[in-house]
Amino acid sequence: MSGTTAPTHRRTAASEFPYWLAAFACLALAAAIFIAASDLYAQVFSAVSRGIAVTVLVTLIAFTLASALGLGLALMQLSGSVILRQTARFYVEIIRGVPILVLLFWIAFAGAPAFVAAWNALTGPLQAAGWFDALQVRDVSLLWRAIIALTIGYSAFISEVFRAGIQSVDIGQVEAAKALGLSRYRRFRHIVLPQAIRTILPPLGNDFVAMVKDSSLVSVLGVADITQMGKIYAAGSFRFFETYSIVAYIYLLLTISLSLALRALEDRMRKGRPA
Repeated sequence: MSGTTAPTHRRTAASEFPYWLAAFACLALAAAIFIAASDLYAQVFSAVSRGIAVTVLVTLIAFTLASALGLGLALMQLSGSVILRQTARFYVEIIRGVPILVLLFWIAFAGAPAFVAAWNALTGPLQAAGWFDALQVRDVSLLWRAIIALTIGYSAFISEVFRAGIQSVDIGQVEAAKALGLSRYRRFRHIVLPQAIRTILPPLGNDFVAMVKDSSLVSVLGVADITQMGKIYAAGSFRFFETYSIVAYIYLLLTISLSLALRALEDRMRKGRPA
């Protein structure tokens, strides 16, 4: 039996080797060499890569705000107040039913003008007194309209991630901490959150990677991200194949690098879990 078991173990170990990652690394390296050697592709890459900073900025700010709002919504759904629970549930169900692209258009072209009108109505006396000028729709940048839209859209999904993670913690431990006299904040900080984070991290990481990709939608508002820079270059040069190949290449590098980093973090946390 030992003679038949060893090959099985060897095959299992070999099957766990990330061949897909090795293949991707080879392709990515070959593409990088080709881009550096080609004047055309180097020029396209230089033009498109100017939008990387905007893509990263939009993603980081929107994801941070969406996570904070999502955590608040999750806590509202777990609250003892019926009003808070139903309000949060209403928000989550409505927002999850609206496509991100539609939400971007609504926030940019309907929500922003409505906000400006409401702001001017509320601050009219102060404006009349000369404290500050009336707010114009053009004063609300398209970049922030896009960030707000992504924040609202993703907060509904992230709230469900937090809610599921918090509910996965054994209620007995929470009750024991309550019996010891720990406040609600300390119970959440020291008992619930450290255990829930192991459940929350994988889907939260998936949402982060998804937001990197969905940030390309902000190009419809003219925000100068990777996709928008590609659209501008392709429209002026008619090099659509080369341009969008570079755009896809950059997004692949970003998303796969993030996925690997998040997977390494998950493995590290899993190994650190007490036996």
